[in-house]
Amino acid sequence: MEPEIIYEDGSLIVLNKPSGWIVNEAITSGAMPVVQTWLKENYNYPIVKSFECRSGVVHRLDKETSGLLLIAKTEKSFANLLSQFKERLVEKTYLALVHGKIDPKEGEVDVTVGRLPWRRDRFGVIPGGRESSTKYKVVEYYRNKGNEFSLTEFYPKTGRTHQIRIHAKHIGRPVVGDNFYAGRKTARNDRKWCPRLFLHAYKISFNHPEKGTRVDFSSPIPKDLSDALNLLEKVG
Repeated sequence: MEPEIIYEDGSLIVLNKPSGWIVNEAITSGAMPVVQTWLKENYNYPIVKSFECRSGVVHRLDKETSGLLLIAKTEKSFANLLSQFKERLVEKTYLALVHGKIDPKEGEVDVTVGRLPWRRDRFGVIPGGRESSTKYKVVEYYRNKGNEFSLTEFYPKTGRTHQIRIHAKHIGRPVVGDNFYAGRKTARNDRKWCPRLFLHAYKISFNHPEKGTRVDFSSPIPKDLSDALNLLEKVG
């Protein structure tokens, strides 16, 4: 499955990234599909070949996370959108299925996170790390074979690596299928009924870099995740 274009004009592209795609080119990406490479092969906008502007890729999603990704087509748009992310003018909503029952239904995680000194490929809540903040709200409770789950919207204020996954773990509610933060045994059991990390970049809202007007985009939950959800029983 290739990325799907949700919206395009002279200054930007909003695309739907499939799970399994890496966002930026890297030596370590090997034969895996990469959004940046796909853009170079299929588009000819002003900064598509620019190394400094990352082919217009403004932000990232983890490899297994699906959903909305912003691509700038010009240097002006790239600078504008980067600035909006820095000033926290971009509002993002992620949808995740997490283990256990989140109660109360709404809350906020506000902690410092960073790379774990003893495990450099992982991140976590550590003293002296960078500030990170995510609000959340439960959409629906589910259960299956005595296990409880919460389908939850997460609204990150900051954009740290693995932020939602770390915050979900921090409140004792790791994301279903998360090999890094749910624990290997739990993730292995999850993947018997859910094919991957249950995390989807669901909505995004920002100021259009040329027009200045507020724009909103959404991406419905992908079939692989909705199929997994249909295996569970709604509670209440």
